Amino acid sequence: MSDLLDSPVTTLQGEETTLGALTGGRVALVVNVASRCGLTPQYTQLEALHREYADRGFTVLGVPCNQFAGQEPGTAEEIEGFCSTTYGVTFPMTAKVEVNGEGADPLYRQLTQTPDVTGEAGPVAWNFEKFLVGTDGDVLARFRPQTQPDSPEVRTAVEAALPT
Repeated sequence: MSDLLDSPVTTLQGEETTLGALTGGRVALVVNVASRCGLTPQYTQLEALHREYADRGFTVLGVPCNQFAGQEPGTAEEIEGFCSTTYGVTFPMTAKVEVNGEGADPLYRQLTQTPDVTGEAGPVAWNFEKFLVGTDGDVLARFRPQTQPDSPEVRTAVEAALPT
């Protein structure tokens, strides 16, 4: 099992836990999210993906981040209210973190070592970058922000990662 699952995370409600405990042993699509971004409508597809595959051992994990043009300025309560009211989000969310730079959350320090399909690793490019994490904690795929959650490449990777 990967030490990624032991990464400390704080839920949006302020509870200290680990990535593994928060995802509950499921395949997880970890996504840095923001409420005031042109890509924010991806919440709809993320929630649909979460609901579609939840019974098969999958979850989305939203990770609010305000590093990109200040597009997630809200408090935890404002973020939770916005996500549930506007997009009906039911998947777990963490507290707001930094994903790049010296203040990057330890989870993202590990995730960003994973290359995308072009072989490029390194900093998160923008809001809604996606990392597919297997049940063993291995990062299976990285999808850049413009890749839609319901795209064939994301769906194929999720389905291949699900327990049989």
